[in-house]
Order: sequence, then structure tokens, then C-alpha cells
Amino acid sequence: MEKRVADQLVEMLVQAGIKRIYAITGDSLNELNDAVRRNPALQWVHVRNEEAGAFAASAEAQLNGIACCGGSSGPGHVHLVNGLYDAHRSGAPVIAIASTCATKEFGSGYFQETNVIKLFDDCSYYNQIACTPEQLPRMAQAAIQTAFHRRGVAVIGFPGDVAGQPAVDIEASQKNFFCKAHVTPVAEELQALADLINKNQKICIFCGIGAAEAHDEVVELAGHLQAPVGYSFRGKAGIEYDNPYQVGMTGLLGLPSCYHSMHEADVVLLLGTDFPYTPFYPQDKVIVQVDNQPDRLGRRSKLTMGLYGDVRSTVKTLLPLLNKKTDSAFLDAQLHVYKKVKEHLQTYVNDRGKVNSLHPEALAAAIDKIAAEDAIFTNDTGMCNVWTARYITANGKRSIIGSFVHGSMANAMPHAIGAAFARPDRQVVAMCGDGGISMLLGDLATIKQYDLPIKIIVFNNRALGMVKLEMEVMGLPDFQVDMVNPDFTQVAEAMGIKGITISDPDKIEEGLKAAFDHPGPVLVNAMTDGTALALPPKIEMKMVKGMALSMTRMMLGGEFKEVLQTVKDNYKHMNELLD
Repeated sequence: MEKRVADQLVEMLVQAGIKRIYAITGDSLNELNDAVRRNPALQWVHVRNEEAGAFAASAEAQLNGIACCGGSSGPGHVHLVNGLYDAHRSGAPVIAIASTCATKEFGSGYFQETNVIKLFDDCSYYNQIACTPEQLPRMAQAAIQTAFHRRGVAVIGFPGDVAGQPAVDIEASQKNFFCKAHVTPVAEELQALADLINKNQKICIFCGIGAAEAHDEVVELAGHLQAPVGYSFRGKAGIEYDNPYQVGMTGLLGLPSCYHSMHEADVVLLLGTDFPYTPFYPQDKVIVQVDNQPDRLGRRSKLTMGLYGDVRSTVKTLLPLLNKKTDSAFLDAQLHVYKKVKEHLQTYVNDRGKVNSLHPEALAAAIDKIAAEDAIFTNDTGMCNVWTARYITANGKRSIIGSFVHGSMANAMPHAIGAAFARPDRQVVAMCGDGGISMLLGDLATIKQYDLPIKIIVFNNRALGMVKLEMEVMGLPDFQVDMVNPDFTQVAEAMGIKGITISDPDKIEEGLKAAFDHPGPVLVNAMTDGTALALPPKIEMKMVKGMALSMTRMMLGGEFKEVLQTVKDNYKHMNELLD
């Protein structure tokens, strides 16, 4: 059989190390689907929504280095967009095959016609349409290499008529080049940084995802400088473990200890982080940033120095230039604060809640203890982010995947699909909000169809919890955030997935162990406290005033019972504010 362009594209994807395409076939994708059918090296994963396929590809790319998804003309493209935004902003190398109507119909307002270039322009680094067989090899090669090297999305527009035409081999495009490089600042800049650090005593290190592969170097640097180490949520899995200098996270999900360390230091050293929440940066300290993407330098905080380099190479080169600090007073004080903060975190682990109102902190802490030591956790945006950040322990073997930059709802379950395909030898735990899982509920059928042994834990608080808290802090009565949910256990069972409900706080471990011991997919419907608060590390007076105003407005509106319940369920947090 004569090789077609679709066959050629499949061969190039396989050569690049791609194992599967997450997509829904039909119309302009049919030629590609048939080419996959005839090539055993590539799997077609039939998702129920292209958005879920893009999320799945994002997770797989973050774990395995590169992945692929696809969508057919019109609605298939539009469904892809949200998941591709997530992948692109997460730095996940994803190839998106956007099949389109026949080239002769371009510009005619044809059925399901979309402008691929305009649609995907803001969520990709490469975005082109192959309108002839001669174009496809070069474009596919460029897309693959762009996705890998720039760490983001590359889109190949693939008209259905071109896919079925005879392939044209382009000799120069028959190989992909996946290269790596060590990048360090120039010698004079490194010496200037060393001089700055040497003349200041109190140094705080704050790490992001860019420092994930430099764990040992960061720990050595911290010991050399007697410096506390904080990190963003994306940096947690790579920096928290085996680190005697770590003081946790800052930001909306973080802890007072990291915030305190950054604000008490003389110099704050930002390593591989583009942490976006500017109110959490100190305004009166010397701040130095090191990043391998120099366009990001200084866009979050006022810098004294900005250096272009990867964290591992930069720290290795910097260390011999630094004087070893022996005074540990600053570090000891920050570690003491962190110890006290961790003790406070056990408040709602020890007090587990009541029937149908489990404290989510206790649930998350139990998941942490029962899950495998090399588990992959995916977590929904919102309150699940908080509980994952504060109660799931990083140990150097676990992975944590979320929509940390794009901040989309509904990511945890489809991320888990990609993780389960990418790493079938590891346990995958999806920590889902009830709002999040409701959005893409149909892809439970994908999990069942491929019998993926994902453990789905639904934190069912019957509300959009984070949005509710945002409203209350702003002084607004919450409105249209409550949810009337189905029985998720029954929904799972209707899909052919084992369902378990946990409503009794004394049976949290029993229910979780039953779920984790089950060999196939499981959904745990955990009835959590809908009034649980996630307090940020720095409480502003305006937040307290906003909460009080919100509670007053709700009382005036006749919602006495809910106000009383919120106060009763969070009084221990209130006591912490007064300490």
C-alpha cells in the first residue's frame, strides 16, 4: 500500500517517542485514525471530550517528556483549547494535531471550518497548517522540536484531504534533535552575586519548578549559607524531600513560615521560579533571581540582580565563590517557626469532623499516609490545591501534577488519565473537587474503557469552596456557589467503576484502604465540611473585615444557621490568628 501523509505523520510521532494520541475520531481525523490503526507502535486513546485528551497529554508530557492529542474540525478544535492552555502554561511539550476541512474549502465558511492559526495562536509556540504533502515533514519536525526545546504546545493543522494524499519524503526531516545544554551566568555576574551574598548574613532561598532537578545543589547551598529554603507548589515535589533547611510554601496555598523567612531575610534568592503572587514578595529586601528564561527576570518583584542560567549549573559554579556561613541563628529561628506551623496544621487532622462533614485536612493527611511512596497525585484547582499542598508529603519519589499556572477547573481526573497511561507501574491518585469532576464527568467512561486503576478521591463539600471563600474575604455574601450534586458513588458504579462513600470520620482510613487495595479504578465520594476555611499565610486586616462584613450580610439575609456553622467549624483557625 502506498504510504500516505497520515502514515508519514504517525511514523514521525513514533520516532519522536510518542506512544499515543488522545482524541475523538471523526471527519477530518479519520485518515490519521486509520494510520494509527495500522501502526502498532502508536495507540489511539478514545477520550470523551477533547479537553480531557489535552489535559491527559499535558500530564503524560510532564512525566515522559512529550505527548500528543488531537481534535477534528470546528468543535473538536475548540474543545482542545482549554487543555492546551494548561499544557502550554505548564511547560508541557505537547503536539496537537488539529485536523481541518479540505484545503479547497478554506475561507468559504465551510461546515465546521475554524481558523486554526487564530484559534491556537495564544496557547502554542508553533502553529502551522500543512496544505501540501511536501510541507508536512518539515512542519512536523519543527513542531516536535519546538515543543520539546521550548517546553510548550506545538500545533499541526492537518487538512483531511492532505492526510490521504501520497507522502513526500524530505530527507532533512527524517530525524529529530533533542538537545540539552548547561547555561551559567558570565563570570563577572556570578562574582557580583557571590560578593552580595558574602556581605549579608541572613539569606533566604525560594525555589520554583526550575530548581526541581537541582535538589542536591540547593540543599548544599542552603547548608553552606545557613539559609532556610521555601518553594512554590510547583517546586514542592523537587525541593521538599530530604531537605533539613526547608520551611514550606508561601502564597495563597502556603504557610506563615516561608512568608516569615522571606520577609526577615536580608537577601532573598529566587531560583527557577516565576511565582506570580506579588503581594507575597518582600518590598524592602535585596532580591536576586536566577532563571533559564531571561525574559521572566524582574517581572514579579523589584530585583537587585537578575541572572540568566539554569539552577543546577549556576549553583554549582557559584558555590566555590561563597564564604561558608557558620552563624545559624537566622536559620534556627525560621525552622522553629516552621515547626510551630506544622503543629498548627494538625489541628484539623486530629479533630476529624463529624458525619457528612469530614475535615478535608484529615482526609488529605490520611491519603498521604496510605498512598504509595511513589504515587502520582493530580489535584483540582481550588480547595483541593490547598489540601494537597499542605498535607501530601513529597519524598523524592512522588509526583504532583495540577493546573498550577492556568488554574483550570476539572483538570485532576483527565490529568490522572494521562499519568496512568504514562506510568502504568505507579499508583495514580486524583484529588478532585466536586465542582471539578462534575465538569468532565463523562471521561470516567474513558477510565473504565481502558481499565485504568486510578484512585479518584472526590472532596465533596457541595460548593465551589475556593470561590465561596474569595467572596467572603471580599465582604460579599456567597451567591450561586452551592451545588446539588448527584451521588458520585452511584455515578461511578453506573460507569462500571467501584464506588465508595466515606461520611463517617472514624472510617476514613477504612474507606481509603479499601479503595487503594482494589486492583481497578475506584471513586471515593468523601463528604467533607463545606464551611472549612483555608487561611493564607498572611492575614490582612481587610480580609478579617471582609469576612466579618460577609457574615453580617448573611445574617441580615436570614442565614443565621450557616454563619454559626462557619464560626463553629473554624474557631480553632480563629484562635491561631490571635496567637
